[in-house]
Amino acid sequence: MSEQTAREGSGAMFDRIADRYDLLNRIISLGIDQRWRRQTTAALESKPGERILDLATGTADLAIMVASTYPECQVTGLDPSRNMLAVGTQKVAAAELARRITLIEGDAQSLPFADNHFDGVCMAFGIRNVPDRPAALREMARVVRSGGRIAILELAEPRGGVMGGLARFHIHSVVPWVGSVLSGSREYRYLQRSIAAFPPAEEFAKTMAECGLEVLNVEPLTFGVATLYVATPRKGA
Repeated sequence: MSEQTAREGSGAMFDRIADRYDLLNRIISLGIDQRWRRQTTAALESKPGERILDLATGTADLAIMVASTYPECQVTGLDPSRNMLAVGTQKVAAAELARRITLIEGDAQSLPFADNHFDGVCMAFGIRNVPDRPAALREMARVVRSGGRIAILELAEPRGGVMGGLARFHIHSVVPWVGSVLSGSREYRYLQRSIAAFPPAEEFAKTMAECGLEVLNVEPLTFGVATLYVATPRKGA
């Protein structure tokens, strides 16, 4: 078995759950994940006709939302999982957005685009799966024009309070159990572990700043279950 096949969080891992990914996300998040994506889309503050890159696009939920929200914008969705992209391609066609959304296989750590090529970048639930996060952040800073927005949505480990305790119970116990029952696999055990291992918001924001990004806002969502990071490239940094 190759390292790529074995590594948790890899494209190969998501290949195995691609056909169940959307259903599992809706059930596990109680549908809140779509509200989080709307907030991420709004944070881009895109203008009609702009070019947006959606990293870790998966089954293209966020790419479709961005294209539906901003008239005539062109969205490129990139993901390492072929099977997730195959599901996404069907959804894009069903939404009649194939003219404005292009899905490609690729690695966020090494983007196949020229400097300043995009007006904005978004990424939902993907940065924690990237082995070299600073490399991916530097790539985002490189491919986005000066003044463009970068919006990163990521799950987080709630830190305190009664609701935080309930959220932690949900992540540590309910998420892996429901995922295992519905998917017949153990991939959602990885989800719980990867959330717990992701750095606190202030630490990740510091990493973003060290990678050439000016962090504009760090917003905890739904009792800290997720965090939305908004930044812009610091050109010449």
